[in-house]
Amino acid sequence: MKLSEYAKELGVTYKTAWNYYKQGRLNAYQTHTGTIIVKDVEKDKDNHVAIYCRVSSSENKSNLESQKKRLLDYCAAKGYAVASVITEIGSGVDDSRKKWLTLLQDKSITLIVVEHKDRFTRFGYNGYKTLLENEGRNIEVINGADNGKEDLIQDLVSIITSFCARLYGQRRCKRKTEKIIQELTQ
Repeated sequence: MKLSEYAKELGVTYKTAWNYYKQGRLNAYQTHTGTIIVKDVEKDKDNHVAIYCRVSSSENKSNLESQKKRLLDYCAAKGYAVASVITEIGSGVDDSRKKWLTLLQDKSITLIVVEHKDRFTRFGYNGYKTLLENEGRNIEVINGADNGKEDLIQDLVSIITSFCARLYGQRRCKRKTEKIIQELTQ
C-alpha cells in the first residue's frame, strides 16, 4: 500500500506518515521511483489516542460531559481505540494548565482529538500542531472553522475577554483590599 493510502487509513496527515517512515516505525521501503510502499497494512500498534475536553469555568461543567460524549462517539465512529480521556476546567488562554501540559509531554499519545481548536488552546494552535507533527504526533479537530475570518474573529474575542477578565480581577482585588483596610481600622 502506498504511504498516502496508509496515512488516510490511519487517519493522519501524509507528513505524519512520512515522519513515521523516517523514524523507522513502519515496515516500509522506497522504490526506485521514490514511492514509499508500506508492507504491513495493519494499523500502527503504537497509536494511542487521547481525547481532550475543556471548559472555561465550573458553571459550564455540564458541557464538559456532553463534549466528552461527542468526542467518544466520534472516535468510535472512526475506529480509534481511546487510551485516555482528559477533562479540564480552565481558561484556554492559560498555557499552564496541568492536565494539558501532561498531555503534551506524554510521548506515548500519538493522536489528540478535540472538538474545537479553542478547546485545545486559544492562541498558537498551528504552532502546537507543527511541533507535535515533528514528533510524529497529531491533533485532530472534529469541528474546524470554515474559514480564516471566523478564526480571526474568535481570536479577537479571546483577547478582549482575557484583558477584561484581568481588568475586572484587578478591580475586585482593589475593592477587597479597601474593605479589609476599612475593617482593620474599625
